[in-house]
Amino acid sequence: MNISALPIPDADAIAHSARLLALIRKEVLDAGSWISFARYMELALYAPGLGYYSAGAQKFGEAGDFVTAPEMTPLFGQTLARQVIEVLAQTGGSVLELGAGRGRLAAAMLEEMQRADALPAQYLIMEVSADLREVQRQYLQSTLAPALYERVSWLDALPAEFTGVVLANEVLDAVPVHLVRRESDHWQEIGVAVDEAEALMLDSRPLIDASLVSGIDALALPENYQTEVSPAAQALVASLAQCLREGVLLFIDYGFSRAEYYHPQRHQGTLMCHYRHHAHPDPLLYPGLQDVTAHVDFSAMAKAGLGQGLQLLGYCGQAQFLINCGITDLMSRVPAHDLRRYAPLASQAQKLLSPAEMGELFKVIALGTGVGRLSGFVRGDRSHTL
Repeated sequence: MNISALPIPDADAIAHSARLLALIRKEVLDAGSWISFARYMELALYAPGLGYYSAGAQKFGEAGDFVTAPEMTPLFGQTLARQVIEVLAQTGGSVLELGAGRGRLAAAMLEEMQRADALPAQYLIMEVSADLREVQRQYLQSTLAPALYERVSWLDALPAEFTGVVLANEVLDAVPVHLVRRESDHWQEIGVAVDEAEALMLDSRPLIDASLVSGIDALALPENYQTEVSPAAQALVASLAQCLREGVLLFIDYGFSRAEYYHPQRHQGTLMCHYRHHAHPDPLLYPGLQDVTAHVDFSAMAKAGLGQGLQLLGYCGQAQFLINCGITDLMSRVPAHDLRRYAPLASQAQKLLSPAEMGELFKVIALGTGVGRLSGFVRGDRSHTL
């Protein structure tokens, strides 16, 4: 995409980005003129009061930078609730949602679980952004019945022990990644430096931490192959696995199995930025104003969970998972002849299920312990590909 075609931020936004840019520039210089891309991404997204997810700018929905499935339709959360209900029937316990956006998923799930007379003991939200926490509080308090809202609470850290379902929709893609490039006989790590004009620039150095590429070094990737690795995402999955006593970790995100992720044709990696519903490849543009993401290596996530004693309970495309969980049954609540209500619902379902939209790009993976087979993976399970 031509970067010049992007919308121009207003003066306040530019000033905000400049403050974050100054912080990043100082850190680069203090570190000896270079920081890893993972550290840059952490600052760009999560620097207190300045990072993309830590500041108050609109991120979700039509007025923001992207639209997630829960923002698009409550049908998504209603369908997920069916899988969660099935797990909690076996384990009891609570729901813990990571990165709850504006609270749409929580609202849809709680209302559906109430409808099924299968409410969790608690609906916990772990949100790193104080701004988004307040947005979630206001939305859920104004949307949910008081008895439902009373079940919602926020956590500052992972619990020491947890029973139930941990749910993360579009969370792993926003965990910082390292950028690496395969040269003829060695690996380079791409980081962020400052040029003579004090502007940020990408700069590569010989890779020092060989553990970053230990999982992909044997793939015989071609020369000048650039990609991402995310030990932080693997560590998050491992930490969640350690605290899970009984139940399921359920991750929904865009990504691939390792063989697909590191396919020779994907030689420029998967890093992508989102600004005002425009996708582009420049992560150094407007720090603090745009989202920076990378696709998820689901094989690495499975390995992280298995290494902590969990079982791989299923892996498939989002469309197959939602169909297995009964999304078409939920749609049938609205009569097809009621076009005013049914047509928008059908359009929303099309976006969730179509291979050309979210249906195949997004995957669902479940890791767990103490539970039986999950209905979301009764057909189309691709666990063998991981």
